[in-house]
Amino acid sequence: MNRTLTAAFPHVYCELDFRDPLELSVATILSAQCTDVRVNQVTPAVFGRYRSAADYAGADRMELEELIRPTGFYRNKANSIIGLGQALVERFDGEVPNRLEDLITLPGFGRKTANVVLGNAFGIPGITVDTHFGRLVRRWGWTAETDPVKVERAVGELIERREWTDLSHRVIFHGRRVCHARKPACGVCVLAADCPSYGVDGPIDPALAAPLVKGPEREHLLELATEIPRPARRRGARGVGVREERT
Repeated sequence: MNRTLTAAFPHVYCELDFRDPLELSVATILSAQCTDVRVNQVTPAVFGRYRSAADYAGADRMELEELIRPTGFYRNKANSIIGLGQALVERFDGEVPNRLEDLITLPGFGRKTANVVLGNAFGIPGITVDTHFGRLVRRWGWTAETDPVKVERAVGELIERREWTDLSHRVIFHGRRVCHARKPACGVCVLAADCPSYGVDGPIDPALAAPLVKGPEREHLLELATEIPRPARRRGARGVGVREERT
């Protein structure tokens, strides 16, 4: 399945805009309960106003809150960002550390944020268990765990460490573009032949599934799907018999 995802998404990347570890740290904090698109609309003004950890540490709270308000939960996020700046100045000479054990001690950081920064700013492999990643690996039967740390460890045992960062992007890309939470595009999914949840929640008729595919890779994904055999019927992961869709 990882090899198939590699063919589907040969070029994967962090969809948050950033130029250095500090910018990625702030952008990732802002991305909580917010789309990457919205965050990328907000961060140019933020990054233009605050250029260092010291700038964030000494930020005027009301000014920062106003800049990040469109991302939601802006008061809590402002607290985290100001606290992040202060912690970096006080404990790490104003630089974002490149060790997981240090990152998870910072305000606004958990393992997910730490792995995003490690993988994309420092090139250190990490598995990012966000909402998309967790639900897809459970839908695929890779693990039944729901705790993000346990999911990270379970998937880490299945995939080579050097693949972890790109795997995270591939799974997240697939979740955003094809395998949607409420109505996945099963009928044009490149993983259909290997997915135990094929047809459980989404249409298996390609004509009904194709309009559900999103993103810049849409044409490539639809073309690739025609080359991969799809099962006509399968008992889903929930033990539900799946019937052919009728047009």
